[in-house]
Amino acid sequence: KNGRVCHAAARLEMGSLWEEFNRLGTEMIVTKAGRRMFPTFQVKLSGLDPLADYVLLMDFVPLDDKRYRWGWRCLGRWWTRPRGGRCTPASSVRVCGGGGGSFPPLPFLPPHPQIILNSMHRSQPRFHVVFVDPRRDSERFAHQNFKSFSFPETQFMAVTACQNHRVS
Repeated sequence: KNGRVCHAAARLEMGSLWEEFNRLGTEMIVTKAGRRMFPTFQVKLSGLDPLADYVLLMDFVPLDDKRYRWGWRCLGRWWTRPRGGRCTPASSVRVCGGGGGSFPPLPFLPPHPQIILNSMHRSQPRFHVVFVDPRRDSERFAHQNFKSFSFPETQFMAVTACQNHRVS
């Protein structure tokens, strides 16, 4: 890893709240108009070079290729059990971010980046810190210029309406 990212660290803010939601079965309501995640996904970064430029990205990784349904106890939670058959995994779509917790649009991304989450599928947010390498041949070093973070307690079930009465 590049020295500008190898010491990067991310700490999940409100970790105890995320852990409590995770024990109950975190859901995120998704609609065509979109929704905000609750609790909000916030990280505190450290170990970055204050003179370097970084891009912060976030994506959502499908945890499996199953579609779940309400009703049976699964993983110690009441919300779901796998439905028969397999589903096409949702693609992981990156969302652009800025620095310091604010996420202004960047010029190389569409003005309204889209995230596609399938209802009744489990996903895991993943956070990336990417060093903006000023070298002309920076694409040769792309695999060295980023560091990714995920927090297991932020896993969630995408739903179109709240299913879990314990988190509503």
